[in-house]
Amino acid sequence: MSLFDFLANKPLFYDVIDTKRMPKIYASITHHLKIPKIIQVVGTNGKGTTGRFLAHMLYQQGLHVGHYTSPHIMTFNERIWVDGKDVSHFSLENAHMQLMIWLSHEDSQSLSYFEYTTLLAMVIFSEHCDYVVLEAGMGGEYDATTVFPKILSLITPIGYDHQAFLGNTIGAITQTKLNSVTTNFVLAKQYEAEVYGLALQKACEIDKKIFYVDGFFDAKKEKEIDLFVLQHGYSSFLGENFKAALCALTVLGYDIVLQNFDAPLLQGRCQRFLQNVTIDVGHNVMAAHALVKHFGEKKVILVYNCYSDKAYNEILSVLKPILLSLEIIAIESPRAVNQEALKETAIALGIKVDIFSDIKEDKEYLIFGSFSVVEAFLKGRCEK
Repeated sequence: MSLFDFLANKPLFYDVIDTKRMPKIYASITHHLKIPKIIQVVGTNGKGTTGRFLAHMLYQQGLHVGHYTSPHIMTFNERIWVDGKDVSHFSLENAHMQLMIWLSHEDSQSLSYFEYTTLLAMVIFSEHCDYVVLEAGMGGEYDATTVFPKILSLITPIGYDHQAFLGNTIGAITQTKLNSVTTNFVLAKQYEAEVYGLALQKACEIDKKIFYVDGFFDAKKEKEIDLFVLQHGYSSFLGENFKAALCALTVLGYDIVLQNFDAPLLQGRCQRFLQNVTIDVGHNVMAAHALVKHFGEKKVILVYNCYSDKAYNEILSVLKPILLSLEIIAIESPRAVNQEALKETAIALGIKVDIFSDIKEDKEYLIFGSFSVVEAFLKGRCEK
């Protein structure tokens, strides 16, 4: 059975996660793998772009580098990046065939979609890479990526998301994510003060070092970084992600000449898709605050939808100051929020609501709400 047929039989989402399954199955095949040097990226927002910045920085050292990120927008191959490009279908199928030989039938069937694809990625990385930047999924302590030994952790901003699995307070969410840390770690700029205290406590518990991105670079380097961010037109939060990646690179013992560094952003991360259209795969309150700061005084039409477990009332409340109106785009997911409920919420907030049909050239648009929203928008453009 081909990889994509095999994955099609696995549900993408689970109400309960078996926390013992992935460690047990990984232990059964670890002798087949040559594990590269791993940097795990854990957090709520910014994992994808921070990881891709770091992967490019390491790749420009002449190293063989892999980057694992999720989910994908258009094609599965986006999840596994090796030496500057997405993995080929040929490599995916070869790794899948190898995994099916190593795994028992029972184990291959029991692994979740994310667990299986994480092992698949490591099969590919173990053949090619010196370093791997490994992005955790939604969790930390029990995330599938946490089973692998690592040389460094990188903690991006932590906020509210996936509360059903991670906890209902910043303290609980932070603790779950920090429990993945076993070695020295880089702590990106945080927007919840509580995170700093818990991170310091974790460092003391495991007797490892924290490298705080805030204050890591001297004044001269900070100015150089700020100029680089400005010249590349990065939003403020993308600039912070770049700085966190550069901090991690420095901790690893490498450096780059900023003037010579050029790396394409991951698709859908505050990306200027058209002259009047920005697409962003963000899907939580923290991402909404970042976009309000990014757009400033500019007013936009929000093309939006989300999953029913998201705090869409709070998200729309945060975005309201920059909105001309909301246009709901259909997404294909059983988890999608009821459109009438979304419409009623927007009306109650005093936001004009319509159904999205097309882009008008004289209006500014923000496509936002989830990977599924950006996927639906891009597919709609391709079909026209």
